[in-house]
Amino acid sequence: MSSVQKVQDFLEVVKSRRSVRYYDSSVKISREEMTQMLEESVLAPSSVNTQPWRFVVIESPEAKAKLLPLAKFNGNQVETSSAVIAVFGDLNFADYMEEIFGKAVELGHMPQDVMEKQLASYSSYFESLPVELKRDSVLIDAALVSMQFMLVARAHGYDTNPIGGYEKDQIAEAFGLDPERHVPVMLISVGKAAKAGHSSARLDIARTTEWR
Repeated sequence: MSSVQKVQDFLEVVKSRRSVRYYDSSVKISREEMTQMLEESVLAPSSVNTQPWRFVVIESPEAKAKLLPLAKFNGNQVETSSAVIAVFGDLNFADYMEEIFGKAVELGHMPQDVMEKQLASYSSYFESLPVELKRDSVLIDAALVSMQFMLVARAHGYDTNPIGGYEKDQIAEAFGLDPERHVPVMLISVGKAAKAGHSSARLDIARTTEWR
């Protein structure tokens, strides 16, 4: 159970989320709660429910020291946050389809014959899909789960900052992942704010939306 009071109102969660760069370094999110937050985050949608997101939770002093030179313009978030989540998209996501669909059958969410038809259809489709299109797909899905994680963290009483400024060509290999397979999406620092994030203005919907 979280030691932090959960925020239950969805609009409060959305409206109170800020990008926070200064954290209370004394606050550490337990592995149990971080696991719960990730479990809630992966309820996000993905193409054909392939769930191509992969996470590296960078929380130990040694791991943070390894990350620091790769995210040197975001060093404060790395050093003071409870953890930094490195989010990747797995180009080999199709390898997990049988496991995912099989679990859906066990849980009664999908008939066996439907699973077999979908596996036959989608396996051949993804096998022939150019890597550029696979990359586009996993980037979208991993971005969805990243946004969900940030909202989940806010609901748990924590703060986050999505980080795009880091050495994307080095991050996978630095943490033991295959860089040919794992596409870096973003880093997300998470912890308890020491300084509140700034409020920011948004373009009016009339400026960004067309009605047809």
